Amino acid sequence: MTVEVRPITESEWPAFAAVDYEAFNSSHPQAATDRWRELAEIDRSLAAFDGDLMVGCAAAITFTMTVPGGPIPVAGVTAVGVLASHRRRGVLTALMARQLRDLHDNGEAVAALYAAEAAIYGRFGYGRAADTLFLRIPKRGSEFVKNAPTDPALRLRVARPADELPQLRKVFESVRTLRPGLYARSDARWRIEVLSDEEHDRAGRGPLRCMIAEDDEGPRGYALFRVKSGYTDHDVPDGEVRLKELFASDPAAYAMLWRSVLDRDLCSRVFAWSRPVDDPIVHLLAEPRNLNAGWLDDLWVRIVDVDRALASRSYAAPADLVIEVEDDVCPWNAGRWRLTTAKGSCERTDDPADLTLPVTVLGAAYLGGRPLTALGGAGVVREHREGALRELSTAMSWDPKPWAGLVF
Repeated sequence: MTVEVRPITESEWPAFAAVDYEAFNSSHPQAATDRWRELAEIDRSLAAFDGDLMVGCAAAITFTMTVPGGPIPVAGVTAVGVLASHRRRGVLTALMARQLRDLHDNGEAVAALYAAEAAIYGRFGYGRAADTLFLRIPKRGSEFVKNAPTDPALRLRVARPADELPQLRKVFESVRTLRPGLYARSDARWRIEVLSDEEHDRAGRGPLRCMIAEDDEGPRGYALFRVKSGYTDHDVPDGEVRLKELFASDPAAYAMLWRSVLDRDLCSRVFAWSRPVDDPIVHLLAEPRNLNAGWLDDLWVRIVDVDRALASRSYAAPADLVIEVEDDVCPWNAGRWRLTTAKGSCERTDDPADLTLPVTVLGAAYLGGRPLTALGGAGVVREHREGALRELSTAMSWDPKPWAGLVF
């Protein structure tokens, strides 16, 4: 089979959406498809064709994402799928290779994605760069530690989410550049991905609700959530708060907002589907076992251009070493590179390598949340100079831990 991969035209958008829905076994009302079109970038939406038949899709979104040291341009990869009739025939490989070449030609050094299946993207050089916690916290047993932060100047306000975009944006922007993985949100993304509240958005969980923590100077935090109402067989309230997101610019506002959702009337628990692995709630709960936490992958990162990617971020400690990178998909990355963090440089070299690693390892470590020493223990990194692995691992580490907070 000969596969042609190219950007779609505007008229091919409905077919592109249909291929994506079929590949993901999903269906959405036309209103949802129209909203997705507002976020999509047609010239960055690739399709694979078997003759005249569209059989696969892959898209990229232009983002500014925080990495250690500050925000940089990052390509957000999304809507990757292949029809069941054409799986295992090289379609996905053709799509990924074309997309990475386009990113390279466009000067984008880093790509990131959320993986529907975690085993797929390592084949194309993506590394698991961030993790997320999901929490199911019962109201009974959710007491905070005695020294939990408070501020008498703070007050809570019940708000209609759609009316509060300027306030929510102010809080989000105060924290966005502090955590690797968070990315700038356009007006359309705020409206469509964060504040959308059509019936198909609710999925039986009630309308989107908002609590704002503020003082006389303005907002200091917010929580967005839905409530899934319920009662036991004995008519005891048994609702569940489904936390969508919670951001705060200081510890007191953060603690107040968590208490507001944990103490919600007629509810017996809070389910938070995505929280950073170093979320302070882990330390606020007096009985941490009641977090009932689970652990999943969050962002996957692909280093598209080694030199520019490594020179674009900051480092937690000095390092000067030669890294031999293995990369079969993007051959321009393969070979030896000298990373000198004091100069903020990464350049080609013929010097002997201090360690050898696949490009997936650099992607996994890029946001600062994946210790390289653990990957060395798994045997995927080969150290040629004693101490080189720890030197690079320490340099690439970062606090806080990476987390994107909103699937794209």
